Amino acid sequence: MKSFYVTTPIYYVNDEPHLGHIYTTIAADVLARHQRMSGRDVFFLTGVDEHGQKVEQAAESRGVSPIELANMVVKRYRDLWPRFSISNDDFIRTTEDRHKKAVAEMWRRLDAAGAIYKGFYEDWYCVPCETYWTGTQLKDAEAWESKACPDCGRAVDQVKEESYFFRLGDYQEQLLAHIREHPDFIGPDSRRNEVLRFVEGGLRDLSISRTTFSWGISVPDDPKHVVYVWIDALTNYLTAAGFPDENMPHWPADIHLIGKDILRFHAVYWPCMLMAAGLPLPKRVFAHGWWTVEGKKMSKSKGNALKPDELLEQYDADVIRYFLLREVPFGHDGDFSFAAMKQRYNSELANDFGNLLNRSLSMLYKYRQGVLGISGNEEACDRALVADVEAMQRGVEEALEHQAFHDALEHINAVVRHGNRYVEENAPWSLAKTGDNERLDTVLYHLVETLRLVAIQISPFMPRKSEAMLEQILNEPFKTENISMRKHSGWGLLAVGHVCAKPSPVFPRMD
Repeated sequence: MKSFYVTTPIYYVNDEPHLGHIYTTIAADVLARHQRMSGRDVFFLTGVDEHGQKVEQAAESRGVSPIELANMVVKRYRDLWPRFSISNDDFIRTTEDRHKKAVAEMWRRLDAAGAIYKGFYEDWYCVPCETYWTGTQLKDAEAWESKACPDCGRAVDQVKEESYFFRLGDYQEQLLAHIREHPDFIGPDSRRNEVLRFVEGGLRDLSISRTTFSWGISVPDDPKHVVYVWIDALTNYLTAAGFPDENMPHWPADIHLIGKDILRFHAVYWPCMLMAAGLPLPKRVFAHGWWTVEGKKMSKSKGNALKPDELLEQYDADVIRYFLLREVPFGHDGDFSFAAMKQRYNSELANDFGNLLNRSLSMLYKYRQGVLGISGNEEACDRALVADVEAMQRGVEEALEHQAFHDALEHINAVVRHGNRYVEENAPWSLAKTGDNERLDTVLYHLVETLRLVAIQISPFMPRKSEAMLEQILNEPFKTENISMRKHSGWGLLAVGHVCAKPSPVFPRMD
């Protein structure tokens, strides 16, 4: 069985989960569910990053120890993910012994490769971003006068301390060659071009240890140094895959899903570290965009940082999942508003999905007591609907291969719209009135079978809503986790004489 390994970033424990965390994790879950349906051996990883100076500072400000803060935030994530139907296979914490072992081994391999040396670091450091900056970079970003981080805009600190360095510059040409030879390594294309420009501008050796705080993993054989938090964090993808064991069946990762703000760490530092350690590179790194709320950047001070509980108070989790991946192309920035969510829900889910399901099963019960009859000779409109359903299946597969979630959903929506047109064009009520029973059976069969295959394709996006649809169609309890594309995706699998359940609204309209 072919494997598929998908990861989210590991989320910082200095703050609570928010919309951005939900977005990335839902996207990863959709990919994981789709690949499981396709019969692959899926490994889906998420988790938390517990080390670093900003976690230490956040804990101090709250009057607790770093591990106490981490434990509180970890519980929030663990409690939250089931509420959004997140199907992760592992949840990693960087304070775990298995991870400390992996980080120590990664350090030793880099050191054995001659990629680490000890020196002295004197420049600027952004604690919130955990990013190093030179004075030249601050000047180029017009941030010299304010001494502000070019990424987050917050104050940078001048740092002067003994440090170990990673010879990042030694891997510049090797990284450029890899990016050019593997055009799908970084997505979307705009981010790939951004990374190419950054690397072509020259890579400076990277400071990879700190001595001014202690909350982290100690450098092997030099405990006064703490491993730079990004080396610690990035190694988590290897830890969960079984590193440093030689047998790592899921490595290399098929895709790292990240926010665009951490692209450099994943598309520059991480592959160079892996090259130095003699390990395979991930197949793809995809950086998505950011969300604003009602046109404004999310922040605590503005009071508009959407919390998961606030979203779940107003909307079903599946509806949130659908909206976030439907509203904007993955990789672009998007704006969240409750009005936009309500409008999309009513127009696509209530009016289109719900309408097709309710009217089809209602007519099946009204005219055939819920029993599917024989599908007779197909007319051109029947064949066109079947062809559209089969094209949908191919289209969803291709779109998800490129993380084009909105395109995958559009393929599904197009079939739903086709199904509603098919009802109007064939008018089952008229066929029942004129006694054209053979044609009526054919039309009703095509509608119910279309709905079954639509429910299967939508299941990675809305697993619980899909279950509700399939339970009405199949007239039995059903778990989307049991869907197999090989067993369930062919046209015509519903048997003549099958009895569907009476319809019950899955997408009631919102006023």
